[in-house]
Amino acid sequence: MTRAVFDYALLRAVPRIERGETVNVGVVVYCQQHDFLEAAVHVDVARLTCLDAEADVEAVREALDAICAVCRGNADAGPAGALPRGERFRWLTAPRSTIVQPGPVHAGLTDDPKAEVDRLLHQLVR
Repeated sequence: MTRAVFDYALLRAVPRIERGETVNVGVVVYCQQHDFLEAAVHVDVARLTCLDAEADVEAVREALDAICAVCRGNADAGPAGALPRGERFRWLTAPRSTIVQPGPVHAGLTDDPKAEVDRLLHQLVR
């Protein structure tokens, strides 16, 4: 593979929107040149419940499952799942006020977008 530009955004759980505190729970990576879009997630329940003992862990997991379904282009992902990969990435990284929010989009260079997903998940989430 040749080096290509990729974009990524962290996925953050916000258990109490009014407090604005977040826990990194995933990453979404998009590489147009390699026609690649993937999300990887990991919910550290102990970290999440440190911010809010009553955090709705199941709601966080459901939101993350929906994000992964959109990345895969699954039919059960609704209209967003049918969009081209680049549009799905932009849809997923648009600001929203929900229990799972995307962080800012960052860019890099890679030979292997899948390896970037694993590296970013390990470095920034786990």
